[in-house]
Amino acid sequence: MNVASLFRPLTIGPLTLPNRIVMAPMTRNFSPGGVPGPDVAAYYRRRAENGVGLIVTEGTVIDHPASTDSVRVPSFFGADALAGWRRVAETVHAAGGRIMPQIWHVGMRRAPGTGPHPDALSVGPSGLDHTGAQLSPPLTETEIVALIDAYGRAAGEAKRLGFDGVEIHGAHGYLIDQFFWDFTNKRSDDYGGDLVGRTRFGADVIRACRRATSPDFPISFRFSQWKSNHFEAKLATTPEELSRFLAPLVDAGVDVFHCSTRRFWEPEFDASPLTLAGWTKKLAGKPTIAVGSVGLTDDFISWFGGKATNTQGIGELITRLDAGEFDLVAVGRALLADAAWAIKVHENRASDITSFTRDLLQTLA
Repeated sequence: MNVASLFRPLTIGPLTLPNRIVMAPMTRNFSPGGVPGPDVAAYYRRRAENGVGLIVTEGTVIDHPASTDSVRVPSFFGADALAGWRRVAETVHAAGGRIMPQIWHVGMRRAPGTGPHPDALSVGPSGLDHTGAQLSPPLTETEIVALIDAYGRAAGEAKRLGFDGVEIHGAHGYLIDQFFWDFTNKRSDDYGGDLVGRTRFGADVIRACRRATSPDFPISFRFSQWKSNHFEAKLATTPEELSRFLAPLVDAGVDVFHCSTRRFWEPEFDASPLTLAGWTKKLAGKPTIAVGSVGLTDDFISWFGGKATNTQGIGELITRLDAGEFDLVAVGRALLADAAWAIKVHENRASDITSFTRDLLQTLA
């Protein structure tokens, strides 16, 4: 297979990537007390030295008492955590890699009483969880402004620590996505209302990150139609709605859209073969990252449900990349299984790629 298009450089502002392979963010719970240790740096270094063009880290949470439900998810605030992340960035750079942290707040996906501050209330635009249950009061505008500022501080730290950009997690039913989704956002103020009104929180977060960094610091924004436990949900049901959704985010300063789907190859709307990444690039005019079961036989939801997942070819991926449908390709579980996935693809050693099994995560270092 001719994989040359997968290994062409791409420039985003001041950042030049050596190829189109992105390591997708994957939560690991390997940071006790929220502090990433030398093992985390080594984990990312292995992918960098084996040819990954851009690493997007696991989600790392902003400075808010209810930002996570786990004491083992890394923080992106506090002296010890930031020192750990500086080591990660320096280690990846020493291996010739490029890396962005993904900054995150889980919102109402946090179960009450969990995380490093169990007494804190979980927060969301309307205090509704993914079932529609009212678990907390709606966020006040003062609280919203404080959350936006926390995202901005995290982005500023990413630049200070020497990262190559920052990714904002606005997908999968977490805090920013809870503002986007009409099921969890029932507000009637400027942070709610119609589809465009519900983008305001995300757009304000992007602006805060831009102010805290620089005009050319790369900002990636990850979004999805599907939500955790609501896999068929859609923010936009037509290309016209998707265009209206994307426009405020583009205006706020997004450089790259990371378009999360369960299967990268599936058409997003009827009567067109274009994927979510393809439509987003067409409508927003920005580079896009395609993601979802790249190099594997089935999606991660099926895998977690016990269905076997094995490696498969990437012919359709290359065809769509060659056609310019998207610009970058995020690889998740395949890179968990095999840190050398990228270099093996480059050298046409597909038969050497490690198969993915359910037991792998139990032993993954």
